[in-house]
Amino acid sequence: MQRVRISSQQAPVHKLGDSQMTLSPNLGLPDDIALNCLLRLPVQSHAACRAVCKRWHLLLGNKERFFTRRKELGFQDPWLFVFAFHKCTGKIQWQVLDLNHFSWHTIPAMPCKDKVCPHGFRCVSIPHEGALFVCGGMVSDVDCPLDLVIFATGVIDGMIYAAGGNSSDLFELDLAEVLDPVKGIWSPIASMGTNMASYDAAVLNGKLLVTEGWLWPFFVSPRGQVYDPRTNNWENMAAGLREGWTGSSVVVYGHLFVVSEHERMKLKVYDMESDNWETVEGPALPEQICKPFSVNACDCKIYVVGRNLHVAVGHIWRLNQKGNCEKNWSFGVRWHVVDAPEAFADLTPSSSQVGQREEKYLLMVMRRRPHTQHEGYFISDWHLPTTKDFPPGKQSKHLLQGGEALKLIFAFAADNDTDASIGKSC
Repeated sequence: MQRVRISSQQAPVHKLGDSQMTLSPNLGLPDDIALNCLLRLPVQSHAACRAVCKRWHLLLGNKERFFTRRKELGFQDPWLFVFAFHKCTGKIQWQVLDLNHFSWHTIPAMPCKDKVCPHGFRCVSIPHEGALFVCGGMVSDVDCPLDLVIFATGVIDGMIYAAGGNSSDLFELDLAEVLDPVKGIWSPIASMGTNMASYDAAVLNGKLLVTEGWLWPFFVSPRGQVYDPRTNNWENMAAGLREGWTGSSVVVYGHLFVVSEHERMKLKVYDMESDNWETVEGPALPEQICKPFSVNACDCKIYVVGRNLHVAVGHIWRLNQKGNCEKNWSFGVRWHVVDAPEAFADLTPSSSQVGQREEKYLLMVMRRRPHTQHEGYFISDWHLPTTKDFPPGKQSKHLLQGGEALKLIFAFAADNDTDASIGKSC
């Protein structure tokens, strides 16, 4: 029988930053394996694990280093950022759902003025950049003015597109712009060719799809436009696509899915070749999820946030192919519900975005000014501090030049030397 001798020699020294540490001297694990294990720890476990030893404290105590290493090794830590408002006061709130552990967390209030209309905002995210953009909004002397600035937004190849909507004088617009997040510059693109407010929008096959939805009394078929950034042209949306688009959309497996605005309805998916909508096999949306809805997706899962911030998670899978065409699939869904705390009973969702748990999110708040001369934009950073007390905001002094259709109303930035983390759990 061959004897195996276990060496008592310490594991190799692993360098993190300027300090040298051995992550597992007693267990004898190679540091690469030990680091791989530690990087899988959920954020809420960091405080307890930092007390294990000095080496763990140095690793887990530096959030920037920790999340940078996670990103380098391809770890994903998705969070659902829900932009909500109080149904009575209209006060804006952000709540965050950990999609791995389905636990709710709070983050500091978004830096904005008190009297704004939450319905007028549109949110987009660029998860791999750790960026969340909040666009739109109207300032008013009353707590909640009419729904204004109802425009379409979408991200294509890292560029943010905004199109259509309503101006402050209630007129529908045909303007469209694109934002380069790196340069912070808005540029005009081809106009839509028709004045149209957006009911819903989606990015499919590298194109921005904008629909106005059905309007009472339903005498006229809804309009829809499709923008191709490669040619900088708009074209009319196919009749079946715009007429069957009766809810909030997401793209999964390269297909457009819609959660109907009618409660207890089944999920449906668009077939581009036949220009028809097909019902997805599986149960209808759970009865706990009530209008208004906010919908987003990550990988093969759909997240539907309803009133009081109850969340339905839909797991999408592909079923047998139809015919001999590889592109034609049928789909199925199964749902489970994540109940929200009672403290969310008066909250109504306006938007939801899936993002990675990163150090900071970029906040940009704008409104449309279609008839004014050239104006610039303020830009600011919205940090998520580790401390319980959110540091007082300070007005950003960085002015970026841009097009004439959008203008920032307000912008504040947290202190730059603040660490970043999620606050206490609800």
